[in-house]
Amino acid sequence: MDEPRRQILTQAMALADADGVAALSMRAVAQRLGLSSMALYPYVGSKDGLLDGLVDLLVADLVPTLPAGDGDGDWRERLRGLARAVRRIGHAHPGAYALMMGRPSTTPDAARLVELLYRALLDAGVPPPQVPRLERLLTTLVLGFVAAELNGRFASRHPDRGPAADAAELPAHAALDPELRAEVDWDAEFEADLDDGIRLIELTAATSAARAATPVAAG
Repeated sequence: MDEPRRQILTQAMALADADGVAALSMRAVAQRLGLSSMALYPYVGSKDGLLDGLVDLLVADLVPTLPAGDGDGDWRERLRGLARAVRRIGHAHPGAYALMMGRPSTTPDAARLVELLYRALLDAGVPPPQVPRLERLLTTLVLGFVAAELNGRFASRHPDRGPAADAAELPAHAALDPELRAEVDWDAEFEADLDDGIRLIELTAATSAARAATPVAAG
């Protein structure tokens, strides 16, 4: 990423984080840089190009913080480190982060990010045909959790508690009322979700290994 493009995207990121993605426009970004709107087009192309560029910048800033993907270290800790890094970048850039949910990045940095996931899953013993599905599952878990934190769905209490539970109309809510009133430690819940994801990977790998070790019965 050349320096003029990075400067433009950095100012766009600051504007999105301060006022939300809805406040982004070529004119608003240009004003922050002391330029005309037309001066931005050679570097970002259009408003859509500007938004795509923000996703590329988020990914570019994320990759250097990731754990090594060269096979060293336990695959579980590599996955946890990657997930935590995504959460950190989301909290650092809450305005621009929403773009990651709907605008895929196709840069070399984005490919490296997915490569780290693929290698961790292969190192865990996941059969290759199941790696893409589990990568999508884990990515959705992490991106979705952080998005829910940032968009306000996750409040200090359980987000689905709703109105005061009526035992006749909402019997499950009424049965869970003490749990739904309890404060939630979102850091702990994020780590617990990661642990559940890792157990699913372990189960997938173990099931595949058991099937491979089972002799095929003679017909």
